[in-house]
Amino acid sequence: MRAVVQRVAEASVKVAGECVGRIDVGLVVLLGVEKGDSPQDAEYMSEKIAGLRIFADDQDRMNLSVLDIGGSVLMISQFTILGDVRRGRRPSFTDAAEPELADELYEQCNRLLRLRGLTVATGIFRADMQVQLINDGPVTILLDSRKLF
Repeated sequence: MRAVVQRVAEASVKVAGECVGRIDVGLVVLLGVEKGDSPQDAEYMSEKIAGLRIFADDQDRMNLSVLDIGGSVLMISQFTILGDVRRGRRPSFTDAAEPELADELYEQCNRLLRLRGLTVATGIFRADMQVQLINDGPVTILLDSRKLF
């Protein structure tokens, strides 16, 4: 599983012109599910996302998590972050999981974040979405459940 995590002042996602998810301060997570990913990858991602200390404390140091600040998560399923462009100019998405598995693990990640006490807004799986955000910092972190060590 790969994720692009952005610290935001606010964010929203629209489908067919209608807002389907919105958060104030928190994280926007673009999540890609790869072939071979498992529930353990969703567990790893949810733990990392919830505990990632990228919000400022009283000394203006990145020392607080989204949980610590009472923030929310806007989770967007996005297989394109798995695009491989090492050969040629058109991305190959052969490493992306089949839609059924990807949806299952995406939803599991959302459930696990909610179980950790976070409010999670989402887009719509496989929909054409327009994501709007104000990246705070900017702070952007890349996570990969396969790069544990």
